Amino acid sequence: MSLLTDWRKEAYEKEKNDYEANLFWKNYFEIEKGIYSQILSQNGTPVTGTVKGLADKFGTDISIMTGFLDGINDSLKTPNPIEEMTEDTEVSLDYDPEKLYYNMVAAKADWLYGLSEWNDILTEERRKELYKEQKASGTVRVEKKPGRNDPCPCGSGKKYKFCCGRN
Repeated sequence: MSLLTDWRKEAYEKEKNDYEANLFWKNYFEIEKGIYSQILSQNGTPVTGTVKGLADKFGTDISIMTGFLDGINDSLKTPNPIEEMTEDTEVSLDYDPEKLYYNMVAAKADWLYGLSEWNDILTEERRKELYKEQKASGTVRVEKKPGRNDPCPCGSGKKYKFCCGRN
């Protein structure tokens, strides 16, 4: 079984009561915050190594490191092969800062996009722009449907009821 499969079973499929689940995720989020804090403080220098090596470097176990790699993968310049990852797989944490910030906002991870290390990476204005962009991307705008006697939006010049409104 792959590391990712093991992580997903542990995180999402294993039977846990509410207390155990909350404790599991609270622990994971604290570790995740610490890893991001260290990575962001490196001023864009890519962190690389094996999965086991990175777990050791950040003081966590391989399962938690796998979960972290799964979470950051969409924000990397070159995604890691997380589906077939083993302990000895070489991975890179070379992230795109704007994409990472945007994805943190999308995940509603305020403990991550609120880290003070972002101050040295993105300006406050750019962080606000990315925040607004992400929030707006989830907003559905429904255009007003034309009335029966309005001109047809297809541009035919006919009334809506005699054109596209017939169906």
